[in-house]
Amino acid sequence: MKVLTVYANPNPRLFCHAILEQFSRGLEDAGHTNEVVDLYAIRFNPVLKLWDYASWINETTPMEYLKAMIQSSTNRFVWFFAERWLRNKEISDIVKLARIFRPRDVLKQQRKIAEADALVIIAPVWFVGFPAILKGWIERVFSYGFAFAFTPEGWKGNRKGHVPLFKHQKALIISTTMFNEKAYQGGLGDAMKRLIDGFGFRYSGIRNVEHVYFYSVAGVGAATRQNYLQQSYCLGRKFTQ
Repeated sequence: MKVLTVYANPNPRLFCHAILEQFSRGLEDAGHTNEVVDLYAIRFNPVLKLWDYASWINETTPMEYLKAMIQSSTNRFVWFFAERWLRNKEISDIVKLARIFRPRDVLKQQRKIAEADALVIIAPVWFVGFPAILKGWIERVFSYGFAFAFTPEGWKGNRKGHVPLFKHQKALIISTTMFNEKAYQGGLGDAMKRLIDGFGFRYSGIRNVEHVYFYSVAGVGAATRQNYLQQSYCLGRKFTQ
């Protein structure tokens, strides 16, 4: 299986990186291929800006939303000419133009995702969620027309009116935490399951989403941390089981 592992931790000396290494070794020993994208190492820009709008345009985007998108992203002088250019254009013409302006860093990440059979995320929990660089990676890369689409009902605000587009066999999320297991059983885990596992990955079409926590890595003893590393290896070694 071809696995894409996205890693987000700024310090390569922390325990989180050791987990990445052990998990990768397990995948390799099981015969899988694993490409690691270290978001801090590649200096991925997590900030979604106006030029990212080009990544959210495809053939199913309603014309009225396209006009609103262009109007909000340009000054009045540019909008004056853009509005007139749009009058005699089909949606296919606009999609062709938008493709020219899609950010290259996003396209590169999307190609990696499209070529993978499974996705893995390894990162610490910060403020009951992903680090900003990882959250921004999802916001920019899991774009409309790539990760999901809308039905006409979806464009009107119906939550069920979405079309998931990912076909990956599995997504595995490995999180290191500051707080212990009791804190996550008391509500933190449910919050992350709903926002990250659900809206981040199942929403995009990956039905098999597994989330593994290594609790309180800074507060546990050496034996527990060693056990965490062994679990990480096993997660890679038995990835398809």
